[in-house]
Amino acid sequence: MYVDIACRVLLGTVLLAAAVGKVSGRAAYREFTRSVHDMGYQPAGPLAAAVIAAEFTAVVLLAVFPMAGFLLSTALLLAFTVAITANLRRGGATCRCFGRTAAPLGRHHVWRNALLIGCAILGALAPAGPVRPGEGALAAVGALVAGVLVVMLDELRYLFGAADRT
Repeated sequence: MYVDIACRVLLGTVLLAAAVGKVSGRAAYREFTRSVHDMGYQPAGPLAAAVIAAEFTAVVLLAVFPMAGFLLSTALLLAFTVAITANLRRGGATCRCFGRTAAPLGRHHVWRNALLIGCAILGALAPAGPVRPGEGALAAVGALVAGVLVVMLDELRYLFGAADRT
């Protein structure tokens, strides 16, 4: 059960940060929509809105109907991974994954998504069971910290000098 909790919190943190970052202001939403267009996906406006709605929906489902949340999270992350891979083959674009910053798409984004897909699958397969409050809270806090680190991946790569290597 603690694996389920950790996976729900980790995915929820990442998807919530992504959705909120994209709608945090007109400029953020406009830049995300432009990045969808620049990646070659049309119509960019409706597609950008659908992505954001799906991210918010996944967060709610992870909290209320975990299996549905894990399934939607997996589908979203697979779609994102396919889009990133296709753009890497075409020469790349910028990532507005979390709305606020533009980082060049790289293999690390594919690896990040693969890790998150694994987390969604692991969470969906985790057995249910009784939860002790202290241990449940520890699993949630650990996953929250991991989620923040995932959200800050591009900044951490820059900080540690890996930003110019993909």
